Amino acid sequence: MKWKFGVVACAFLLSTITSAGLQTTTVQLANADTAITLEAGPEAPRLLDLKQKDGFTWNGVTSEALIDHVEGNGQLSKLQWKLNLAASQIEPALVRLVYDSQTPRLRLFWEWRARAEHGPLEHTTRIDNLSGTDIWLPLQNSLQFAWSIPADSQLEQLWVEKGAGGPSADGTHRIPISLGYKWTGTSSTYAHPAAGQQREMIPYMLVDRPEAGGIGWYLGIEFSGRTRITLQRDGDLLKGVAGLNPEPGLFRTHLDPGESFESPTIFLGTFRGGPDAAGNTLRRWVRNVLNNPRTIRDPEYPLVVNNSWGSGMAINESQARSMIRDSAELGFEMFHLDAGWFRGLGDWQPDPAKFPNGLTPIAEYAHSLGLRFGLWMDWAQAGLDSRPGSLYVRDPTIHDWLTTDPPPDWKPVETFKGVTMDLGMPVVHDWAAAEVSRVVRDYRLDMLEHDGYLVAQGCDRTDHPHAPPDPESTRHYEDSGFWWVESSNDTDVSYRATRSYYDIYTGLRKEHPGLLLEICNDGGRMVDFGSAAHGDYFSISDAYDPVSNRQAFFDSSYVLPPAMLETYVEKWPTSNMDNFLYVLRSGMMGWFTLMLDTTAWTPEQHSAAKQAIALYKARLRPLIREADLYHVSPRADGVHWDGIEYVDGARRGGVLFVFHGSSTNEIRHAFVLEGLQPSTRYRLTFQDKTSPDRIAYGRDLMAKGVEVVLPLPNSSELVFFEAVAE
Repeated sequence: MKWKFGVVACAFLLSTITSAGLQTTTVQLANADTAITLEAGPEAPRLLDLKQKDGFTWNGVTSEALIDHVEGNGQLSKLQWKLNLAASQIEPALVRLVYDSQTPRLRLFWEWRARAEHGPLEHTTRIDNLSGTDIWLPLQNSLQFAWSIPADSQLEQLWVEKGAGGPSADGTHRIPISLGYKWTGTSSTYAHPAAGQQREMIPYMLVDRPEAGGIGWYLGIEFSGRTRITLQRDGDLLKGVAGLNPEPGLFRTHLDPGESFESPTIFLGTFRGGPDAAGNTLRRWVRNVLNNPRTIRDPEYPLVVNNSWGSGMAINESQARSMIRDSAELGFEMFHLDAGWFRGLGDWQPDPAKFPNGLTPIAEYAHSLGLRFGLWMDWAQAGLDSRPGSLYVRDPTIHDWLTTDPPPDWKPVETFKGVTMDLGMPVVHDWAAAEVSRVVRDYRLDMLEHDGYLVAQGCDRTDHPHAPPDPESTRHYEDSGFWWVESSNDTDVSYRATRSYYDIYTGLRKEHPGLLLEICNDGGRMVDFGSAAHGDYFSISDAYDPVSNRQAFFDSSYVLPPAMLETYVEKWPTSNMDNFLYVLRSGMMGWFTLMLDTTAWTPEQHSAAKQAIALYKARLRPLIREADLYHVSPRADGVHWDGIEYVDGARRGGVLFVFHGSSTNEIRHAFVLEGLQPSTRYRLTFQDKTSPDRIAYGRDLMAKGVEVVLPLPNSSELVFFEAVAE
């Protein structure tokens, strides 16, 4: 039977009889880009194949590994799964295969679905405890795959680092998959970049066949907790797993009667045309499937924002009002009040010395000038503020909410960093849900930023819902200003806290429709697809200079919509206006947030920034929202030239961002464009008039490129192109 590519989704059901007389059901599910064949075996399901639109097939050779035991009442019970075809569902966009275990009584749902016409398919495994007793589950991977491949085939892997505290020297990795290749990528809610060690990934990888025209498949995880993806080439097999990270200890999680465990949802898709082609499909899918529809419909998304952190913790009412006035004059759309407004960590009331009238008048003043009002908050942290209502680490009530006890002489290194609460505790969940809602309501917020160490990845409590720690492997230490604990139960702690975090933000959206949510977490440490489904944009790096911004954007734009990718632009040495525009444009390829006091600018800088912001809103933002994106140069290194291209087929045009680094040896550079129509003529317009406007055929721009001349180091240009009517 042939796939019906081009429809939203379709599924076909075929049944056969094995030689042993057991019924085996085969199901085929497809959208316009990706197709899979699933086998409902009598004791376990199997991903038979993954098919691309052009007909290339990756053939699977193993069944899914379902958990084979549970623990209960101090005993280990072996499981025997049996297909329950009557309870299974096969619908046009959904295949849900059900397997039952009788002793103990469990039900497993192995589900695949297609939520969009284009892009990947999603997969989740859920296990329900239908027995009358509580049990402990071992790790159930989200997906186990093993493809049969020709032993001489050339394969390449792409994976992308998180920006974390700042991008590394090589954040986008393209690695040949040679015989014997082994790789494990991990992700968590707080990346700890360590010298000499592999950094955390945005939980995604891609496998490419460059010699076959850049065809392949990609896999990602929609979860913000501790996850992993592995890849191994062994002879004629390419295999791996995706799901929760079993390290650092043997994973197990507790289920009461009636409770469920759900493995992190993964997505699996195919592509032709290399990583950028895959990225253009995936970014559109994230926007259409995971992102908040109300946010996507907002014509001002992504916003232009001025943030108070240029003044650090010293921000006060007078300065905030001054920045708001100037922000409105410059054309900004939101004023973001960063850390420094509160009385103390865990005490989310305005500091009366800095904001004697509270925050509500500040919000109302911003609203009166046409600006939205956003606020920083580190709502999962407790500190040393002992005033009533504060999250005080020595308070006997609050004490049990924490992931660990800090030392008696503990003092936070910075006033906005402390000890994390365990969101997996119901009482903590309820307090946090009520408190963030109060802050949004009382302070008239249009945007809430969460920062700090939000989702615990470790806890040493033995009376919390998660698995107890192993005392022998438990470690306490201070890092990045926080007090940490790690143990064998880290993944279960993180799993439960992440689900609680999602529930809090889902409720917050329902209670406050239209509220924007920024995912920061100390900059670039929670950039993942689970957060993309519960927030509206990411701080992708905690380094704010032009090169770091472009590096972090280059990396994360392979997999996530550019409108979600916020780069903070800080004060940077500029000896001329070319340098000044270079700094601004380095943060204008996605969500643009300025992080300095614009009242200190010269009149010339003020005028140039006002024009740049107007151009961003009128011409760049529509492309950032909807256009395809191409990485048309190597990653920025601050010395050589680099660029990013946007192409919008509906508008029949786009823009090329061009940056000339510090080198004085090359004053001109040609960028070979992608995604154009070969026989279409395009009018090229140079925003800064560094070259004469001209007309060129798409085939020439994709073969010879467009040459840009920039004599000055650390300068930039925007080259717009649009199809010429014949």
